[in-house]
Amino acid sequence: MIRFNNIPFKVIGVLEEKGENTFGQDQDDVVIAPYTTVQKRILAIDHLEQVVASAISEESAPDAVTQVTEILRTQHKLSDNEEDDFHVRSMEELISTFSSTSDMLTILLVAIASISLLIGGIGIMNIMYVSVKERTKEIGLRMAVGGKGSDILMQFLIEAILISITGGILGVLLGLGATVFIEKFLNWPTSVALYSIVISFVVCALTGIFFGWYPARKASALDPITALRYE
Repeated sequence: MIRFNNIPFKVIGVLEEKGENTFGQDQDDVVIAPYTTVQKRILAIDHLEQVVASAISEESAPDAVTQVTEILRTQHKLSDNEEDDFHVRSMEELISTFSSTSDMLTILLVAIASISLLIGGIGIMNIMYVSVKERTKEIGLRMAVGGKGSDILMQFLIEAILISITGGILGVLLGLGATVFIEKFLNWPTSVALYSIVISFVVCALTGIFFGWYPARKASALDPITALRYE
């Protein structure tokens, strides 16, 4: 015997364990009781708040919605010009709602990631520009002993890419750590796809090339004599 709001209930069976559903809700944290008892002893109502129905197949779901709507309108004695005083929702409608919400979240995350990349890229550009200024004499010396502009360009581009990829490695490690934390301490199912890690490194490399191009190009275009005299 158990008590629910001081109302005694007798346990006559235990359902098979299901675990969490797709939305992270515990499907085992539920008590099923006769609806008449719930209406009279707990909710103090004489009507059903919700009815869950299952269609024969996925293809027949729209017809099932139509039939349920017609049955409820008949039961509620609604005329043709009266609006429904109930709501019939299908899984397709719920999936459509969740899909639109997911699309909005994806757009938001892409916008945040783009802003982060832009800020990080500007930071890389500033760092490389300062590096070119501080190593002007070194650049002039390399050119004086036979270094080509393409060599200087490649050197600074590689440095920019390495800075960007280092940030990418730290970001991936932080993301994986957050994933493990969420899965262990919050018990939320998580999954990290390998292609997402590969894409992140490719984006880091492209960011380094894009934002490191101008400082590297400026370094490769320096005049050796002017660079050697730079103070």
